[in-house]
Amino acid sequence: MMNRIIWIVLFIAASLSVTTAKAQFYLNQGELAELMHECTPELERLPLVRYDYKILYSSRNNSVLARNTFYKVIGEGDVNVGRSRALLVALLNRKLMDRMEVGDTLVVPDKFDLDFCAYSPFPRFYAGGLAFDKLFIIDKSIQAWAAYESGRLARWGIVNTGDPQHRTPNGRFNFNWKTEYRVSSHSPVGEPWEMYWVFNFVEERGIHVHQYPFPSGGPMSHGCVRLVDEDAKWIYDWADGWQKGSNGFKTGFGTIAKQGTTVLVIGDDPPGDPTTFTKNGRSPELLPVRLPGHPFDIPAGGAQQKFFDRIRKM
Repeated sequence: MMNRIIWIVLFIAASLSVTTAKAQFYLNQGELAELMHECTPELERLPLVRYDYKILYSSRNNSVLARNTFYKVIGEGDVNVGRSRALLVALLNRKLMDRMEVGDTLVVPDKFDLDFCAYSPFPRFYAGGLAFDKLFIIDKSIQAWAAYESGRLARWGIVNTGDPQHRTPNGRFNFNWKTEYRVSSHSPVGEPWEMYWVFNFVEERGIHVHQYPFPSGGPMSHGCVRLVDEDAKWIYDWADGWQKGSNGFKTGFGTIAKQGTTVLVIGDDPPGDPTTFTKNGRSPELLPVRLPGHPFDIPAGGAQQKFFDRIRKM
């Protein structure tokens, strides 16, 4: 009887531990909305950001005290300021502060409270995108996205792409149709997975960008690209969908006369959490995204892109 009670207690404790871990694994999207926004029109004036390592330390070997000490350090003596700045640190490191423990190392910028685009791994200017009034890029290796307007960075953010069994396809695509609300076709029976601000870019497979509860780690969706609430809303309003007509590319949705905003999916799937910094000597450096010389250097991702490529070459 005693052994049975012990096993029941251990099972309940394990269940609570798993539940708590899942609850803590998701980013607070309301807080992220205060941080992530469009780039300043004065990109040229954004300062260069350097980074350093900070190790969480507590003489009492207490993780809560270590985090509070960290907040005080980055807040220049003010714990509340430090807590606010820690949101940027958590996002850049793709880690949750309340999961950090004594001895953990975090990469910290030397400047806070700058325009969010100062911390972008994407180049602020992209010569290959000059001829595109709008260009949307997803880099799977660092699990991030960027929007360009005539070669200038307009906004960037983080994503979760498809897991190893449901990889988000690489290639060149276009935004197609969109809807404010959709239930995922992968939803378990009786458990609808609700998606908001859905914008499709692979019509053959039904691959979209959309809002969804957002983990801090690497690829883990069923192929679609998960976005933070505010990013999903912004992209939904910003990007252009396809235009239908009497002549053009025929699909099950009708005849497409003009393509929507170009979408590039580049980079390799990380085996786990994305690596966003590299160590250069004693200091970390933000890993820059390597963009193609020209968007059309990326292979067409589907029949629609191949059709319009042939027309462009005529």
